[in-house]
Amino acid sequence: MTSLHKSAIIFGFSMTMLLFAGCKTTVESLETVNVEPSLIVAAEQGNLTELDRLLQTPGIVDVRDSCQWTALMKASLNGHISTVEHLLNKGALVDLEDEGGYTSLMLAASNNHASIVRLLLESGANIDQIEVTNGWTALIWAAMSGHSKSVQQLLNSGANTMLRDNKNFTALDWAQHNGHDEVADYLGLSVAAD
Repeated sequence: MTSLHKSAIIFGFSMTMLLFAGCKTTVESLETVNVEPSLIVAAEQGNLTELDRLLQTPGIVDVRDSCQWTALMKASLNGHISTVEHLLNKGALVDLEDEGGYTSLMLAASNNHASIVRLLLESGANIDQIEVTNGWTALIWAAMSGHSKSVQQLLNSGANTMLRDNKNFTALDWAQHNGHDEVADYLGLSVAAD
């Protein structure tokens, strides 16, 4: 087993633990957690009726939970395009980061929600934002997971294929390593064109 393979396994386990166990609540996050957690839950579920009701309170569209996730992040992660669109129309900030530096764009790309990737990019999302835990971009994350639709959307929108993560791997390196031949082909053609 290569060190790259071990890193991918460790990262996958870490993300699973983060998503299911939640983040440690700090003194600074206690107020945030108790402000409007129901807004984040409504976005995670794609419940537009509840979302509309909760958004009647001014200034809460970007409320955060203990992991620093926003409603837009949860909706993007779970593929609720109508909810993402609604939150953006209500002024949600597109490039907010959670504790690890992950953005809504990264979360959508990592789950192959290509239509949400497109919508976030059209709303000004930073296509080459790098998260702090592994140095991954939305393109690297999508390529690593073999998500061809998201990779195509990111390439069509001008994602930088030459960016390297903390292990010095590009999106193409990850696609090849994980056996995602279709994604590797897209990336290989894009790299050759550059």
